[in-house]
Amino acid sequence: MEQRQPEVAPLTPEAASLPVALAAGGIAAAIGAAAWALITVWTNMQIGWMAVGIGFLVGYAVRIFGKGSDPMFQVLGAVLSLLGCLAGNLLAVCAMLSKQEQVPFFDILTHLDPAQIVELMVATFSAMDLLFYGIAIYEGYSVSRAPAAPLPPPGRSA
Repeated sequence: MEQRQPEVAPLTPEAASLPVALAAGGIAAAIGAAAWALITVWTNMQIGWMAVGIGFLVGYAVRIFGKGSDPMFQVLGAVLSLLGCLAGNLLAVCAMLSKQEQVPFFDILTHLDPAQIVELMVATFSAMDLLFYGIAIYEGYSVSRAPAAPLPPPGRSA
């Protein structure tokens, strides 16, 4: 008499969705970037720890919505975290310029060309940004991957 143990449904590759992870992570990065800019304007200071929050937010969104245990989800979380940080810095600089020059924020944002964006980012860059970007990338990478299904006990097949 052999007793059958209830089977645990493994996390299947079919459950994972990289496009959903990309959309959710992109939305999280945009929300984080907007929050970074708003907090910068309200406090009149750029707070680098916002990058850590963006990394965690993006990683968590990729993990929850993407449901992937493949390392590609971690790479996606890291890349989107960096993009969220860069966008947060850019939006913060545009918001501060808007406030300083008394020009509507969206006028500044909509009239930027790629060369001006690079110029603004280089002009406002500090070495400390590398530290916070690095932490954000790490957070986005480490939080993004959903845990794999547990392995069956020794002596049992999956």
